[in-house]
Amino acid sequence: MRERGTVPIIGGVGGTRAENGLGPAGRRFDRGAASKMISFQDVAISFGTQRVLAGVTVKINARERIGIVGPNGAGKSTFFNLLTGELTPDHGEILFEGERPAIGYLHQQLAKWEPDDTLLSYSLRASADLKAMEEEIASLESGMAALPAGSPERARALARVGDLQTRFEARGGYDLEARVRKALCGLGFHPADFDRPFAEFSGGWKMRAELVRTLAGNPDLLLLDEPSNYLDLPAVEWLQRYLREFRGTLLLVSHDRYLLRTLTSLTIEIDGETATRYNGPLDFYLRERRTRYETLLAARRNQDRLREQYQRFVDTFRSQANKAALVQSRIKMIERMEPIAVPRQASEAGKLRIPAYHHCGTTVLSVRDAGFSYDGERWIFRHVTFDVANGEHVAIVGFNGLGKTTMSRLFAGVRAPTEGEVVIGHKVVPGYMSQDFAETIPADRSLLNVVRREDETMTEAQGRQLLGAFGFSGDDAFKSAGVLSGGEKIRLAFARIYARKPNFLVLDEPTTHLDMNGRKALEEALAAYEGAVVVVSHDVEFVRKVAQNIVEVAEGGVRKFVGGYDDYRARVEREASEKAAAARDEAARRAPNPNSREERRKARAAERERNAPLLRSLRRRVAAAEERIGALEAEQKALVETLSSGGDPAKAAEAARRLADIAKELETLGALWEQAASELAFLEAE
Repeated sequence: MRERGTVPIIGGVGGTRAENGLGPAGRRFDRGAASKMISFQDVAISFGTQRVLAGVTVKINARERIGIVGPNGAGKSTFFNLLTGELTPDHGEILFEGERPAIGYLHQQLAKWEPDDTLLSYSLRASADLKAMEEEIASLESGMAALPAGSPERARALARVGDLQTRFEARGGYDLEARVRKALCGLGFHPADFDRPFAEFSGGWKMRAELVRTLAGNPDLLLLDEPSNYLDLPAVEWLQRYLREFRGTLLLVSHDRYLLRTLTSLTIEIDGETATRYNGPLDFYLRERRTRYETLLAARRNQDRLREQYQRFVDTFRSQANKAALVQSRIKMIERMEPIAVPRQASEAGKLRIPAYHHCGTTVLSVRDAGFSYDGERWIFRHVTFDVANGEHVAIVGFNGLGKTTMSRLFAGVRAPTEGEVVIGHKVVPGYMSQDFAETIPADRSLLNVVRREDETMTEAQGRQLLGAFGFSGDDAFKSAGVLSGGEKIRLAFARIYARKPNFLVLDEPTTHLDMNGRKALEEALAAYEGAVVVVSHDVEFVRKVAQNIVEVAEGGVRKFVGGYDDYRARVEREASEKAAAARDEAARRAPNPNSREERRKARAAERERNAPLLRSLRRRVAAAEERIGALEAEQKALVETLSSGGDPAKAAEAARRLADIAKELETLGALWEQAASELAFLEAE
């Protein structure tokens, strides 16, 4: 991999005062100006005998927001690893126009952590290059004391420090901790968690910290590989709001249609060993992909038909001498045919069926003052009271760790409440799908055994027929559940539910292992289902399509809202707005007069403290520029005197060349000095 047109940063040209910050006179600096375009040119890569990408030629422009889509295993993560340099292409090259961007990459696997890491310390290691800049600044500042004032070495060191500090500030290095704390809270962590050992957290919560670390690095190019996998619904919405304000280049691999629809404006499909760019968002891609698929399929059928015709001619006339020229011509035609790659047709999640609805009582579930605790002291939730009516579709939403999964187990009859009661209605048969597949379907059992355990009267023939209806044919019935893929596990879970013939479905994160088409198929089936449904999901689009009412699980308690997800969000935002307005009114009533001399003094002091790191950086840059300008002007004066005195023509030519170089450097330094001095004056005047 090589870089094309690499441009060094001199004195921080193109830096910002802060992310989305303003410079003097409201001038906005362009943090993405250095890195303009990334180009894959005929890139190919294989792993052993398996070819993953071949002939990939695609461009990514600065600040584009691109959804990366395609089947699992098609090469989406490989595409990201090629961008970061973790993998090198077997053929072709990846070109970066301008300066190589700072890259933030959220992998699907955790980075290593230190044994003494806390949640906060782990999350603060946002970027290796930020840390390297900070260490280089400290090293240069400690070494400058030994350099003579006015020397070129000291001037270069000062200029380098100014450059690094500008870039460090542009990447948000000075307010990194504040942003990390805010992001951790946005993803569901409590401030009391910040000092807890990182090793204590579960894998899902560690991945949230990894997401914070990736976002906090404020990169130019942000690569997110399935960022919503470990997030609950409020955290997905927080992430969507955060990424909506991100001003760099965003590449997002996700099956979450809500994130793709609201965050991306372009789509790259990776499938069939290649990458295809669609100049439109998700819905545009889905329409165009169907058209493209049908066109390519027709072209390949025509090609296959021609190849068969040519091959029949070759086979028929190969032995006839008078046809030798024609035979050779057909052979060359076959050899020249470039195979037409057709992407895999969008799957429909296999044969996903919902069990037929059987009539039951008017109320399928009645919860009365219910609470649950594992130890009798720490309560997961308490005083929960609501009903679920026959035919009602309810979604349970809220941050992870507040009891959504525990509540679904109580509703399915898997657990009993610690206090209060959870009563299943007349003739109600629950069908439960657990978030943890292994919890309800042991991995060592055969598929046939799994479905027959739900109905002891079921014969082997009936069990195999049922499995066949869900896409498991022939000897698939004797496979172990543990070897199934994510989508196959979902189909088996529904086959198991189907065998029980329930009329009340309790589904805990049923979309986790489904791709976009699978999620759409499931939501359409559930929306048409006449029985009652309680679903826990972090997929916003899925909840919007399925839920008629919402149960919110929050630290303040459990509440039921009448209306769909958008109605619920409008209600919550209205309540939050009213609460914030009341808090502002109360704060205004209690607050001292902001126009008093003391309050103005405090405000000015706080502003000076916030601006102190930037002011120090700007002063160093101004000083470095002034020192270097002084040294260059002195050298310029001496060279002019040398030229005026005549003498050796060779020395005169060298002096003239040096004068030209000095003039260019003085022009650059003058522009840098003017920028830094203007912003310094702007801040000092505040």
